[in-house]
Amino acid sequence: MTVTVLLSLGPSDGTTKYVTQLVEGKAPGTRYLYFSWYAALFGRYDVFHVHWPEHLLRARNPFTQVCRRALFRLLLLRLRWTRTAVVRTEHNRAPHERGDTEESALTARLDACTTLHICLNPTAVRRRGISVTIPHGHYRDRYEAPSGAQAERGRLLSFGYIRPYKGIDRLIDAFSQAADPDLRLRLVGKPIDVGLRHAVERACAKDPRISARLEFVPDDALAQEVCSAELVVLPIHEMHNSGTVLLALSLCRPVLVPRSPANELLCAEVGLGWMHLYDGDLSPQVLMDGLSAARAGIGLPEPRFEGRDWLSIGQRHYEAYVRALVEVGRR
Repeated sequence: MTVTVLLSLGPSDGTTKYVTQLVEGKAPGTRYLYFSWYAALFGRYDVFHVHWPEHLLRARNPFTQVCRRALFRLLLLRLRWTRTAVVRTEHNRAPHERGDTEESALTARLDACTTLHICLNPTAVRRRGISVTIPHGHYRDRYEAPSGAQAERGRLLSFGYIRPYKGIDRLIDAFSQAADPDLRLRLVGKPIDVGLRHAVERACAKDPRISARLEFVPDDALAQEVCSAELVVLPIHEMHNSGTVLLALSLCRPVLVPRSPANELLCAEVGLGWMHLYDGDLSPQVLMDGLSAARAGIGLPEPRFEGRDWLSIGQRHYEAYVRALVEVGRR
């Protein structure tokens, strides 16, 4: 049985490798289409698979945003009239940047016609209806450690799209208070706005131990940045799911993250010595303790990943699509 699936995402533009991995790991019988408004409204597909629905509703230009929301309303009508199965992957509990009332109302309407929800870990809040758990895949097949790559002593790294919820300001504050002159902090990623860019640039100018590369970086350069770090620090409050954590672990670099139910499960999965969890606020002492723990774990076996290869994930997605189609047929 062939299932044609329209993704709510276009081809990877460098901001995420999730869609690339998903498409490349597809199971036999799955046919993926990338999103366009023409395909969404007039194309032929069996399942609409939604990722980050707010991306369909937001635009920097106000006129473009109005147009997108009008098209989204037409899409909701089309999905109902054609009884199309809707599958939604719950990447996070709520949008990282809060939307307005109209956006919330439109996403609620989408939730009301969603057939099946895919959760990325067992700690996810289950929405009304059918839910299945399919974990986020690892990145061992996507990123390779550069030949001869070695961690630089005292080098801390935080990488990924720089957004307010990621706590870069807390990391900079805690690092700046650390007295060790041999520590280094490297920040890599494109800021979401000019204000964040200026904040990082000011921190670099104020403390010569801090440096940054504020842009999207190609895979080989990112792998070099990760492998040069002694510890990856990601101070994201209420961390529910993070591809960045999985990327660091895929390159065998230990990570320091806040304690959360999802992080505790992943910590148990990958094995001792790879994830270092802290409680409360990030502080200079937390950074130093995390660095000491990372050094104590040198020589450990590689992190274990259970069910996170993308071929297994592709097969489980195919089964989820078929289940959603069966459920629509029952209604």
